[in-house]
Amino acid sequence: MNRVFNFSAGPSMLPLEILQQAAAEMTDYHGCGMSVMEMSHRSQEFKEIIETAESDLRDLMNIPENYKVLFLQGGGTLQFSMVPLNLLRDTKKADYIVTGQWAKKAAKEAEKFGDIRIAATSEPDVYTYIPKLEREDFRPDADYVYITTNNTIYGSRYNYIPDTGDIILAADQSSNFLSQVYDVKDFGLIFAGAQKNVGPAGVTIVIVRDDLIGHCPADAPVYLDYKIHADKGSMYNTPPCYSIYMAGLMFQWIKKQGGVPAIQKHNEEQAARLYDFIDNSSLYRCPVAEEDRSLMNVVFVTGDADLDKRFVAEAKTQGLVNLGGHRTVGGMRASIYNAMPDEGIDKLIGFMKKFETDNK
Repeated sequence: MNRVFNFSAGPSMLPLEILQQAAAEMTDYHGCGMSVMEMSHRSQEFKEIIETAESDLRDLMNIPENYKVLFLQGGGTLQFSMVPLNLLRDTKKADYIVTGQWAKKAAKEAEKFGDIRIAATSEPDVYTYIPKLEREDFRPDADYVYITTNNTIYGSRYNYIPDTGDIILAADQSSNFLSQVYDVKDFGLIFAGAQKNVGPAGVTIVIVRDDLIGHCPADAPVYLDYKIHADKGSMYNTPPCYSIYMAGLMFQWIKKQGGVPAIQKHNEEQAARLYDFIDNSSLYRCPVAEEDRSLMNVVFVTGDADLDKRFVAEAKTQGLVNLGGHRTVGGMRASIYNAMPDEGIDKLIGFMKKFETDNK
């Protein structure tokens, strides 16, 4: 089997055992004579799949009973619209902390629906750090505060949860969902696209507190109302059935690893090894403030754009693929999501050592 180590920012690699299980069940799921791709979303078989997936996710994140779990479509991008449409309940004001391209896009989209204020941004410094804010930095009458907990492109993450007091905190956790422990009660809403840590692209998971449901304007498109989906158990229309099935397999896999605390410890150890090598290298440099470095997306550069491109090309020949940085920033980026095995980190560091020696 000629498997590579895939460092893509998303869609990302999945555990081999999950792919093999899905392959074994592809044409005949548990003896029903059909694939999950073929079965009705109204069938008893799929009802069990989605209910088990939700139950496992609730266990993994200790999701309280007064929070709904929704399996939706449209990716994180659609949530840029759904969040303000549903959470701009009273004053129609919201404060956004802009720490990367996706947070910036979310704020711009939200401006269509209300009074959106940028409470802080690290854009002037190319998003190389996370602003540190306190309760008094937010408008006291804001309906919610919005953050992106991990920045896929720029390789930074929040190492704290902003104190917003009584103001609802909404979080895009697309690129570090289930990679570290969070207390769901700290948030009014969490959303995440699946294609980083949870499975293939296609399903977006929304965790939203009950009292925040039911405030969408009556003239909003029906699909954008969380209440519609909550009332129908994510079955208002045909959901992304196969992506939900795969996410469910990933939830079970994470449980087998020891749950999110064990996954976080493993991620911290992997990231520490890679950052330690970069920091002690004479060729590579990580531009992100040390205290704000992502566990999921390790960005680094040589300082020479042509050398960076050669690094990416040569790495590919060694089975280390998708190491190029985002097109807007260049350099390199190793996305080391939950499924990345230690062997992938070992091989990457080994290649980096050799490349450094060859290019002194």
